[in-house]
Amino acid sequence: METSSVFWIGFLILIVVLLILDMFVFHKKGEIVSVKKALWLSLFWISLALIFNVIVYFIMGKELAFEFLTAYVIEKSLSVDNLFVFILIFSSFKIDPKYQHDVLFWGILGALVFRAIFIFAGIALIERFAWIMYVFGGFLVITGIKMVLDNFKENKQEENESAKDLNQNFFVSLIRKYFPTTDDMSDGKFFKKINGRHFATPLFMSLIVIELTDLVFAVDSIPAVLAISTNMFIVYTSNIFAILGLRSLYFALRGVMDYFHYLKYALSIILVFIGSKMMINHFAHTQNSEFYIPTLTSLFIIIALITVSIIASVIRSKKMEKKVIAEPIINTSERKEI
Repeated sequence: METSSVFWIGFLILIVVLLILDMFVFHKKGEIVSVKKALWLSLFWISLALIFNVIVYFIMGKELAFEFLTAYVIEKSLSVDNLFVFILIFSSFKIDPKYQHDVLFWGILGALVFRAIFIFAGIALIERFAWIMYVFGGFLVITGIKMVLDNFKENKQEENESAKDLNQNFFVSLIRKYFPTTDDMSDGKFFKKINGRHFATPLFMSLIVIELTDLVFAVDSIPAVLAISTNMFIVYTSNIFAILGLRSLYFALRGVMDYFHYLKYALSIILVFIGSKMMINHFAHTQNSEFYIPTLTSLFIIIALITVSIIASVIRSKKMEKKVIAEPIINTSERKEI
């Protein structure tokens, strides 16, 4: 189904207006975003996506509306992984919280462009080489399985090493080699002029790593969304709405990331499921098979997996908190007995 240019122009105007509001109205320069404000902004971005979903329902039909919602939920869920990486990046480069929003804003702006390129290329490949659906599907299944295995191997020491490694990223080292850098970021700018020369600050370095990180995540998330829909407008708009709310979500959740311990396992299962669905549905389409996984079924399964993982994570975190509280009491009792 071809989407009218009016929809594209209207959507792009909306995005420009939202970005201006986000940069100059919702946030002040050098402001540390509070959890309360971040939660309200997260609610705003999610509500906006759901309102847009309703508009799609009435103008473009029920099927595309379900595709948008499912793609949005998948992209939003997968983007939570970005939040963990954001924490590592800002910790690695020692970015002051009052500058983090500006870095994320420009990082997200770059993501809007790169996602469009990825989506356009992905859909063009599917239209030209239909069999590539099997390649995308297989890639998602392998990625999901690898994610599970990596989660089992992960420990605190490895996470700390990752945080150090981010500052030694190949591209960051390349910038340091050919461009003068400084650790001074007192004025909150990406470049600082010293003795007539411009020096790149850690803010610029962290922005580079964020952009590269998004490209890596897009390799997983774009094929996952293409498994739900190959409509360019639906795929791109669902991606953009998920990305726009990512900054607020980061500031809202950065202090409670332990409550998402099992989310990565759910995301692994979702990738395996989506990859399998992609291959099964393409086979059904080409071979006129009756076995087909509808979008609505996919939506219910994805929401169920995410919900169960968050509930399990909250229960685990509560148990861990009780254990930490109980340990000092046990140690005190042991000392008295001695």
